[in-house]
Amino acid sequence: MHASVRPVGVTEEDLLDEWHALLARHATVCGALEAELRRRHDIGVTEFEALERLATGPQGKCRGVELTEAVHLSQSAASRLVARMERDGLVERTACTDDRRAIFIALTEAGRQRYIEAKPTQRAVLAATMG
Repeated sequence: MHASVRPVGVTEEDLLDEWHALLARHATVCGALEAELRRRHDIGVTEFEALERLATGPQGKCRGVELTEAVHLSQSAASRLVARMERDGLVERTACTDDRRAIFIALTEAGRQRYIEAKPTQRAVLAATMG
């Protein structure tokens, strides 16, 4: 849809109201997730999303670019995230045998355990804030 075309019957005020409601809900859910995941599991929302992507993916690993897309970060921010998670023993970087330019991010056993422990917390917060 072109930026200047608005659905029939939808005012600019309606759009802004919906946008602000979406932002408020996002802030509420993310804030609650961040607080509980940090308090209970010493990880943030983005770390959890990365762990979940890896834990539910094939063989517990994915290409770096796929992880970047999954956690909705810039390449440099995702690289810093992976470095922190690697330092904490949650993931490890491995070279791709098919493409020497590509890097795989693999879940470690400690990362899998942290994900298993944090998943019920994440689901409970989602249920409480979105249900």
